[in-house]
Amino acid sequence: MRGHYIALEGIEGTGKSTVAERLAEYLRGSGRTAIIVREPGGTPAGEGIRDVLLHGEHMEPWTEALLFAAQRAQLAAEVIRPALAAGTWVISDRTVYSSLAYQGGGRGLGVEMVRAVNAAGLCGTWPDLVVLLELDPLIGLSRQAVADRIGAEGVEFQQRVAETFSTLAGIEPEVFRRLPADRTLDEVVAAVIDVVEERW
Repeated sequence: MRGHYIALEGIEGTGKSTVAERLAEYLRGSGRTAIIVREPGGTPAGEGIRDVLLHGEHMEPWTEALLFAAQRAQLAAEVIRPALAAGTWVISDRTVYSSLAYQGGGRGLGVEMVRAVNAAGLCGTWPDLVVLLELDPLIGLSRQAVADRIGAEGVEFQQRVAETFSTLAGIEPEVFRRLPADRTLDEVVAAVIDVVEERW
């Protein structure tokens, strides 16, 4: 399904959640209907899985990857596809590309293996535009108020994730737009809005 499905991606501390809110405000202010979804989460089932993923005890990498895929399949079916079908703009704070980077690259499970697992549940519901907010992992981690289970993995893990995001952006240039996140919030938001308006 194609429409107006925008993903905000990047390592920890890049400001994705705040940028998503500001982008939605802009779109609504310009007369467009927009919703924000987040991963993991976004549905009753997904929020339960979110708590386990971000605040639970240690789990095996594939357990983590499959839980992310499960909440994502529910979100796509319950929220994203109906919204897109109704002409609503969907802004997502993380998407399947986070699993490719975090579990595929960061955990070493393999990007294509993780892609295949997620593709089965997504039924073609992939972002039309991925805005990759790029930041030095040390700066990103320093911005965290309270680290969750994955955010606490440390700088080497975040570096592997950042490198995988960069590789994905190079492989899919028609989908990705890369923006530096080491600027003021207003500057980042303005750059994201420019990218969105240029895309559509």
